[in-house]
Amino acid sequence: MNIKSIIADIRDQRRIDGLFKRFRPAIVFHAAAHKHVPLMEENPEEAVTNNIIGTHHLLAASVEVGVERFVLISSDKAVAPSSVMGASKRVAEMLVRDTARRTSRGYVVVRFGNVLGSRGSVVPHFKRQIERGGPVTLTHPDMKRFFMTIPEAVHLVLEAGGMGRGGELFVLKMGEPVRIADLAEDLIKLSGLTVAEVPIVYTGVRPGEKLEESLWERGATTAATSHPDVLRVVEREGEADATTDELLAAFVGAAEQGDLLSIQATLARHILTFAPVLKVETT
Repeated sequence: MNIKSIIADIRDQRRIDGLFKRFRPAIVFHAAAHKHVPLMEENPEEAVTNNIIGTHHLLAASVEVGVERFVLISSDKAVAPSSVMGASKRVAEMLVRDTARRTSRGYVVVRFGNVLGSRGSVVPHFKRQIERGGPVTLTHPDMKRFFMTIPEAVHLVLEAGGMGRGGELFVLKMGEPVRIADLAEDLIKLSGLTVAEVPIVYTGVRPGEKLEESLWERGATTAATSHPDVLRVVEREGEADATTDELLAAFVGAAEQGDLLSIQATLARHILTFAPVLKVETT
């Protein structure tokens, strides 16, 4: 297999256009997103320029050179988003599905939760804290998240990407959400220690975080696909009507202003279920 590694910033439209014309890919898997919720709350213009405008650049280049399939890797945080990161991913979903409708190409969205062992995953973070003797820091005792392994995620993304006709939203089945405190306690025990030896400390929910995530909007319908662990989801509400040009113009302007309130206001105008949350303190 001939593998070519290229470094590029998806916000650089000229660079992206040049690379696509040079290599003319048939399939694009788009995973080049900022994904860390607290960092994007502090740097909201980065979420907008990368996750939204960068996605547009990839889509435009894909259409120009005739990319047959485009698969956006999305997040459960795009559902009724409470963070700038989640909302920016929701807008990226909107752009992909709009492009699919306009071009009748196999451009799809695959949405799922957290991947164990991926960059920024809590498991290696907890392991490092345990190795240092603790404490293990959690934001809230009731925090829950969906998890799957890297091999599971890769396999199901490939399956979903291959079955899409164009414009579909696929969601990966992830089982029941896991309480993060239980995960931390299990890791401490597997290390041969006890919570008395490695204490757990709760630091409070960070800006933009929810206690629990969902994989689709309230009122959505789901349908089985040819793979038992992949669902096709139809969400009936949650997005305001806007053309791609209107969306991009709004977010370019918001990013140029660069302040959190302006960006949140722009996101709220285009995502009807966007509801920023305030920091919640533990008791």
